[in-house]
Amino acid sequence: MRYLFLTLLFLANIARADGEKAGEFDYYVMALSWSPNWCVIEGDARKSPQCDEDHGWVLHGLWPQFHRGFPAYCPTTARHPSRARTAEMADIMGTSGLAWHQWKKHGVCTGLTADQYYKLSRAAYDSVTRPAVFRKLDKSVTLPASVVEEAFLKANPKLEKDMLTITCRDGMIQEARVCLSKDLTPVPCGQDVVRDCKMKNARFDPVRD
Repeated sequence: MRYLFLTLLFLANIARADGEKAGEFDYYVMALSWSPNWCVIEGDARKSPQCDEDHGWVLHGLWPQFHRGFPAYCPTTARHPSRARTAEMADIMGTSGLAWHQWKKHGVCTGLTADQYYKLSRAAYDSVTRPAVFRKLDKSVTLPASVVEEAFLKANPKLEKDMLTITCRDGMIQEARVCLSKDLTPVPCGQDVVRDCKMKNARFDPVRD
């Protein structure tokens, strides 16, 4: 039992390394969350203002990543963003609160200032075409997660299958995660990131009016 506990503790430390030196990482993972599904899973219960808007794919975050594991909550001397600055990110992130959380957990590990991190996050978001077909849905559907992946690959010819992963949660499509270099060029994801959802009947809700 003690051996199992130590093994799990070791694996947890590999997965996330809190307090790593800022600026030392291998690539970025950009997570795009399908807002209507997130609202069903947890946003509505939180009464998030994001769920009152007609968001589609929103930027969950731009995460520094190691080839195995990721840094978080790194020490930094950079000034925290103002409320006005985080509010400016709500158009692509849903809420200013999410923008603040992403800076506090992930942005501090980039070695960038808050302003640079947000500018890079917006550039990353703009660098990937979100398939328009999903905004045309007028009712909930069930589909294989692979259909969502294929739609992203078709809309982004520079992406290859090992540069993108689709995740599911609670029976629903959750996120599209794209792996990018530090200059935002698509790159292959690490093995701990490329774990596609295998569901063949994942729920996908339409954009809210």
